[in-house]
Amino acid sequence: MTSRKAQVSRDTLETQINVSIDLDGTGKSKFDTGIPFLEHMLDQVARHGLVDLDIVAKGDLHIDAHHTVEDTGITLGQAFAKALGDKKGIRRYGHAYVPLDESLSRVVIDFSGRPGLEYHVKFPRASIGGFDVDLFLEFFQGFVNHAQVTLHIDNIRGSNAHHIAETIFKAFGRALRNAIEHDPRMQNVIPSTKGSLTG
Repeated sequence: MTSRKAQVSRDTLETQINVSIDLDGTGKSKFDTGIPFLEHMLDQVARHGLVDLDIVAKGDLHIDAHHTVEDTGITLGQAFAKALGDKKGIRRYGHAYVPLDESLSRVVIDFSGRPGLEYHVKFPRASIGGFDVDLFLEFFQGFVNHAQVTLHIDNIRGSNAHHIAETIFKAFGRALRNAIEHDPRMQNVIPSTKGSLTG
């Protein structure tokens, strides 16, 4: 099986992001972003997606976390796209429902080659541990645009903001895991009637 690893760097006047990824990992992660709650959520993606993630981000946190969070999503999306290559043999589609106490979220993903995000989440408060919950949308939009995926995120119910966020990121990891998994019945086949998943 071909190695599905990638390293991607993004360097702008606002941020410097480095992402290393192994899609066939064991869920190991290492983060240095300066944003503890984002790292907590990214750890859920690694553990539940069974991907190894190493992310170092330095950004203009003295202003706010917006650029760092968005650019982390962008760079992570680029890393997934690079590691997957032409997407031969993958399942392409993935979905997951994940509960945590009173909260329940659903994530559905298609490595379609076409970016599209449907994000339907309402948080009961504006921040979690000092993290602005509006930035989750920016993270996922950045990921979608650069991984070239269609992504639907729905929080079905929940009253605890931390629980809601955690169910979203756990479900995202699980859906990713399903979609990028090798399908033994699709060896060396691109899962599309067009014969291409590059947009």
